[in-house]
This record gives sequence, structure tokens and C-alpha cells, in this order.
Amino acid sequence: MTFAFDPPFLSDRLRKAQGMTRPLMLEIIDKACRRIPSLGQSERTARLMRLIDAEAWTDAALALIELELPLWHIRRIAYDEGEWHCALSRERELPDWLDAAVEGCHGDLAIALTSAFVEVQVLTAETSLPSVPSVRPTADALYERAACENFS
Repeated sequence: MTFAFDPPFLSDRLRKAQGMTRPLMLEIIDKACRRIPSLGQSERTARLMRLIDAEAWTDAALALIELELPLWHIRRIAYDEGEWHCALSRERELPDWLDAAVEGCHGDLAIALTSAFVEVQVLTAETSLPSVPSVRPTADALYERAACENFS
């Protein structure tokens, strides 16, 4: 498994899918998961694979979220006008208007959950960049250093 994350491609694939399939779930794991390859063949990854083999797509999506996003929780699952709306949050105890929940929606519950998962992966990939630059910035041409010591 390699981590080659392409958010627009995965989001588009999920949006166009009629329902979850084994190849689609394995593609999500291959392209959007960072932790599962490092976990190896643990009991938790074996459980996920058993759920995929049994085509228990909703349980597999929930197990995927649990494995990959241990700090995130399901905040809301709602069905409205033929679509499932699933929201994931790091702070589910906050009121809705204070929480920065990430939502996915689709006619299929497993795909709605997986869409929310992919959106969180996009969000965490963007914020996981280092806060300290790795290369020193060059000094501005108009910048001049000045000594300010007073030795009197």
C-alpha cells in the first residue's frame, strides 16, 4: 500500500459511485490511509479486512474511521430527502454552531461515511505541514542589519 493521496479524484469517485464495492474500498484504503500500512497485520486491520470480505460496508467505513482518525468521532448521521449526511468532528460535545465538523453526503450510508473520512484526510493533510520552514528565507534587498548596543 502506498500513500498517493489525490483528493479530487477520490471525492469524484465516491460521488459517482452507486454503492460501495470491494475495489472502491480497497482503493480508498490504498490512496487515503496513512496509518493502516504502518499497523501491519494487527487484529484491528484483520477485522477491517473481514468486514470488507463480508461486504459489511457501513461497519467497514466505521472501522476505517476508527483506525485512521482516532481523534475524530461521528457527530451526526441523518437521512434527509434520499441522502445520508454524516458529520465527523474532533469536538462532538460542542454546540453545532461552534464545532468545525466535516460532512459527507450520498444516497448510500457507507459512501457518505467514507466521503466524510476523505474530507477529513484532506483537511488533516493540509494542516500537517510543518509550522517552521525548512529553508531559511532570503533577506530582503532593502533590509539592512544595524547594531543597537549601547556600551556607555
